[in-house]
Amino acid sequence: MSQTANAPRQEANEARAYAKLVRSSARKLNLVAEMIRGKSAGHALADLAFCERRIAVEVRKVLQSAIANAENNHQLDVDRLYVSEATVGRAFVMKRFHARGRGRSSSIEKPYSNLTVIVREREQTAEK
Repeated sequence: MSQTANAPRQEANEARAYAKLVRSSARKLNLVAEMIRGKSAGHALADLAFCERRIAVEVRKVLQSAIANAENNHQLDVDRLYVSEATVGRAFVMKRFHARGRGRSSSIEKPYSNLTVIVREREQTAEK
C-alpha cells in the first residue's frame, strides 16, 4: 500500500533549476539575482556574462540549466522564455577562528546560500 503521488509544484509553462550550497552570502547573491528578475532569458544571460561580480558565473550556470530544462524536459520555446522568479535563501554558515595578537581570537563566518531560478514561457500575443 503506497501513498498517492504529490501533484507537481510547477505549472506546465515553466521550468526551474536549483543551486544548493553556493559559496556566497544571500545578500550578495540577491544583488545579482535581482538584476535578472523579469528579463527575457537571452538578455539575462548577456547581462550575467558582463557582470563583474564573482557570483554572476554561478547564477549564469543555474539560468542556463533552467533554460535547458525548459527546452528538453518541458518542450518550451526558448525564444519566448523569461525569468519569472529568482529566489535566494540562506543555507548555513561555517564558523572558523582566526588567531590574533596577545592570545586572542576572532571569528570568521563563511556563509552559504541556495538559489532557485524559474523561467516561464510568455503567452503569444495576438497578431494584428
